[in-house]
Amino acid sequence: MLIENMSMALHAIRANKMRSFLTMLGIIIGIGAVIAIVSVGDSMRNLFADAYKDVGFNRAIVMVSWEVEDFRMTDLFTREEMGRIKDIYQDKIEYIDSDSYAETEAVNGRRKVKFQFQGIDSNYTDVQPLNMIYGRAINEGDIKSGARNVVLEDKGAEQLFGTSDCAGRTFRMTINKDTQEYTVVGVYRKDLSPMVAMMMGNGQTQSGFLPDTVLTKPGDMFQTVNFYVRDGVDMTSFLKELTRYVAKLKNRPESEIRTMSVADQMGSVDSGLSGMSAAVGGIAAISLLVGGIGIMNIMMVSVTERTREIGIRKALGARTMDIMVQFLTESAFMSLCGGVTGILLGVLLVKAGGAMFQMTVIVRPSVVILAVGFSALVGIFFGLYPASKAAKADPIEALRYE
Repeated sequence: MLIENMSMALHAIRANKMRSFLTMLGIIIGIGAVIAIVSVGDSMRNLFADAYKDVGFNRAIVMVSWEVEDFRMTDLFTREEMGRIKDIYQDKIEYIDSDSYAETEAVNGRRKVKFQFQGIDSNYTDVQPLNMIYGRAINEGDIKSGARNVVLEDKGAEQLFGTSDCAGRTFRMTINKDTQEYTVVGVYRKDLSPMVAMMMGNGQTQSGFLPDTVLTKPGDMFQTVNFYVRDGVDMTSFLKELTRYVAKLKNRPESEIRTMSVADQMGSVDSGLSGMSAAVGGIAAISLLVGGIGIMNIMMVSVTERTREIGIRKALGARTMDIMVQFLTESAFMSLCGGVTGILLGVLLVKAGGAMFQMTVIVRPSVVILAVGFSALVGIFFGLYPASKAAKADPIEALRYE
């Protein structure tokens, strides 16, 4: 019976191709828009996840908030205090440093390039592996001796030396008002998609690394402690534990100790993108309502046009339920065809956009299945009244209809 009804529905759609297509257009646009918007949202969330991956999901910082009214010098951290934190929590902290940076201008002959250097410890590559293409990374010898050795990103190296293969070459720069000669011991490369590169911007400042002991001396103090927790450590509970320790160490209330993790930042961004995607997707789904009304309208016209056919079927023994199922099947089939077409259109648009920006596109199967099912339900819901009207038609009056 179902196959027969579907065959009749297909015949009715083919008999009025243009009218059926225009009726399905609202469903096609609505489903296509929802699929495209949800997929773009998921793809952007994945893109941000990749960007945060470069920073490190298990990275966090701790500090005494600058917002306290009586901020004092002892609220800053010393190297001894940072070492104490590392020793106490060595089973939970894999890497720790002073989160020191320096922005300066590197000079090689007539070439001048702005750099931002991050001070790191010797085991930095254990938590953030670098794709070294020339030379080596900062090692323990560099840290202990405070050697003026640097690792440059390939783009900065090319600007400064005209080539990225510059390990062993030297240049001059000023750090902490001290101008010295620095040696390039390695060059690394960041493999970024065009989309990520565009998000990060193409600023004039290049990046690099140098020993943390070059940027900070034994007597220096710094505002934040930067660290990476070991795999398997619960970041939330550990940050609460560390907050209690630092509050005691600095003689401050726990409310004045600020911690911030990359996972928390990513969660906030992810929640924002999810909410935005849901809101825009909901607005796009309104077109499904318009499409459903179009289906109801055309089915009402179809019932009027086929009044005599309904009368003949009833005279031949068709039950009220048979007539109702026939028209419901037709409206659901029309909506389903529009839904499948909309899904294909939405997926093609997203794939084309992904190929253009060279980014990974995510199309969740669950969203596709939900869209197919929802489009069929729209057809059934909006076809219910026309089908009911057709089923209740008086066979004698229907046979007299011209």
